[in-house]
Amino acid sequence: MESKDNNGNILEDGDNVHVIKDLKIKGMSKTLKRGNIIKNIRLTSNPQEVECRIGKSQIVLKTQFLKKT
Repeated sequence: MESKDNNGNILEDGDNVHVIKDLKIKGMSKTLKRGNIIKNIRLTSNPQEVECRIGKSQIVLKTQFLKKT
């Protein structure tokens, strides 16, 4: 299955994405603000989720809140 962003663009390993909505992250005091760029995403076995690195933390984000750069 293909992972697609909010606009329907196909996501691949190593892509850069924008966050389209402020997101609170469980287990962190940090909030991802709208417009933040996340570099080098990795696809997971679930097509609706991607893994990424924020600082030293590794998190999983839903593709419905991402837009390909």
